[in-house]
Amino acid sequence: MTLAHGHDDKNNSIFRIALNLTVTCFISGIFIAGTYAITEPAAAAQRVKAKNDAMRELVKEAESFKAIDSKEGWYEAIKGGKVIAYVVPANGKGYAGNIEMLAAVTPQGKAIDFKVLKHAETPGLGDKMVEPKFRKQFANKEPNDLEVVKVPTDKNIQSLTGATITSRAVTKGVKEAVEAVVTYAATQKK
Repeated sequence: MTLAHGHDDKNNSIFRIALNLTVTCFISGIFIAGTYAITEPAAAAQRVKAKNDAMRELVKEAESFKAIDSKEGWYEAIKGGKVIAYVVPANGKGYAGNIEMLAAVTPQGKAIDFKVLKHAETPGLGDKMVEPKFRKQFANKEPNDLEVVKVPTDKNIQSLTGATITSRAVTKGVKEAVEAVVTYAATQKK
């Protein structure tokens, strides 16, 4: 009889531990969900503000930005009622992962500038892609000119020292964005 009773205590103890763990997990889940519900709207608003700030930085002369319904993440930069640029998402596969950017492109299909939104490139090497010295090379370039070279020319993009993969990823992302705008702008003229 005592054996069966000892077995019941063991089962009872395991049941109590399992119940305590379940209650703790449930309470933790409620706490995490509550925290997310409170912080997510603020985080979403911050992401929208960061994107708006990036668009204003890329096309300073724009009076407003209008979302393009048929193109997710695309915006028209408007001045005097006319589209002066498109701001579109761009990305490239860098050395340490995906590089997320916004690219500004003229309606005539030339790059204006780009802004890196998210990356994990090597500090001191790949992260130099955000510096004006590298970014200014993209201004007024057509898709054919958006090619990385090691020896500088006025026509192409000079690679960052020690960060060729990053340089190519950014350039490829911007080039694809420019090409997409060229295609889209051609449909708008009809």
